[in-house]
Amino acid sequence: MNPLTFAGLGFLVGVLVGLTGIGGGALMTPSLIFLGVEPLTAVGTDLLYATITRVFGVFFHGKKSRIRYDIALRLFAGSVPAVVLGGILLRWIDRNVLNDYLTALLGAILVVSAVLSLLRGELNLPVRPRWAYVYLLGFIVGLTVQFTSVGAGVIVGFALMNVAKLDPRDVVGVTIVYGLALSGFSFLNYAGIGGVDYGLAGTLILGTVPGVYLGTHLNRIADREKLKMVINVIILLIGLFTLLSG
Repeated sequence: MNPLTFAGLGFLVGVLVGLTGIGGGALMTPSLIFLGVEPLTAVGTDLLYATITRVFGVFFHGKKSRIRYDIALRLFAGSVPAVVLGGILLRWIDRNVLNDYLTALLGAILVVSAVLSLLRGELNLPVRPRWAYVYLLGFIVGLTVQFTSVGAGVIVGFALMNVAKLDPRDVVGVTIVYGLALSGFSFLNYAGIGGVDYGLAGTLILGTVPGVYLGTHLNRIADREKLKMVINVIILLIGLFTLLSG
């Protein structure tokens, strides 16, 4: 595949992320698979791509507002055993079997993520917030990210707003910091089994940087909430298509 195609994909995803703040992992991994990248390599490469791009997200967000590191660290603490378990499973399960089932699992997570994002902030779940739930959430999302690279942002954001009743202004910072730590450690699992295409990740990042810059400037004139809804509908459709094809 022409490297310009992947650079263009990185640019497009970067524009959408800069414009709306969502859509990175949920669009990147299925797009890579659609373009012919092996599912296992697509997940591992996206985890490296997400780690590097989130470094910039933490830097810029940290300069503009506070970050609830107490929550992010508890989420990650719950994810550590999931990362370890995921690493064991990745080495234990046959690579061909993983490739067969990763696509179907990815489709299911995309559908769930899109539905939760469309419902974000619209549910009032009668659950009393407890720190134990934060650790449990970290484990569940940590295990999900191990095999799909998707879920850290939308699923955690949904739970923090609708269960923990966290201020939406603090949710973004928590998900970025937690997502950075989780994708970074998860990437190591895939690096250990040769499931990362470093050249491809670099090409994607080269396209993403100008894309995020452009998207950030466009969001001044665009209706971001409507765009988020459109992107989530697209992710939902991609998820359903991935499920059917899987």
